[in-house]
Amino acid sequence: MHRFNGLPIPENPLFSLYRCVRTCMLGDREFTSDFYMIGFKKLKSGSIMYGRTRYDHDNGSMMFIKPRQIIEFKGVEYDEEAFIIFIHEDFLNGHFLHSGINKYAFFDYEANEALHLSPREEQIMWDLFSKIEVEYHDNPDEYSREIILTHIDSILKYSQRFYKRQFINRAELSGKTVSKFNDALAAYFKKGLLLAQGLPTVGTLASELHLSARYLSDMLKQETGKTAMELIHIYLVNEAKNRLKGDDQNISEIAYDLGFENLPYFSRLFKKETGFSPNQYKKQLTH
Repeated sequence: MHRFNGLPIPENPLFSLYRCVRTCMLGDREFTSDFYMIGFKKLKSGSIMYGRTRYDHDNGSMMFIKPRQIIEFKGVEYDEEAFIIFIHEDFLNGHFLHSGINKYAFFDYEANEALHLSPREEQIMWDLFSKIEVEYHDNPDEYSREIILTHIDSILKYSQRFYKRQFINRAELSGKTVSKFNDALAAYFKKGLLLAQGLPTVGTLASELHLSARYLSDMLKQETGKTAMELIHIYLVNEAKNRLKGDDQNISEIAYDLGFENLPYFSRLFKKETGFSPNQYKKQLTH
């Protein structure tokens, strides 16, 4: 990749970084790779396409790209200095980040979900990058990889913290995500999609809200303490409770109407949420 883009040959074949001044020579073409990319940029012009959609680049934004994702840089020019870090999967072998990196859901976020940094947050990221840069260009020894990965881990932890701050700010700006989520669920019911398509998935509802499933779940967890899947289950159980109050449907009909092909699964979910089986719940309503 370095050779193709005319960059200096990397100090390490499995790890490299690049400080961009105005332009970053990553070519105007689609490409995919077997490494993670972490970047900070303020675009003056051009665009970055990630997963076929335009990457949001207003203000100072961090981007996180995982292996085998399609990315494309188109005529990119930066307002200020930018940086990009490349981490091959094999560089993480034997380190806790090899599996630990998977817990950072922002590698799965979509274009409009870049991380926007305040000036203070930018400074924290630049300080960490500078420490990695010094270690990268220094004479490598048995501590080099561990020190570099410790700073990478710090970048990821700070990013997680800053995303949480962003969730809170955006919730205040755009209204509660949970109300929009419940509206999307209600619309799914109203359109009769339960019978046609079965139980709604997090991905289906996220696409209705123009978010990725991971980002939606993280925002809902921040607002409500519950994941998107848990909120779907609560919605379904509340709908079931409402229908059990009537006499026109038996329990298996209600389960089928709510998208459950498996009655025991419906009963287990209902009991988990209410403490009663559907039969017990219906009986107590008549007493």
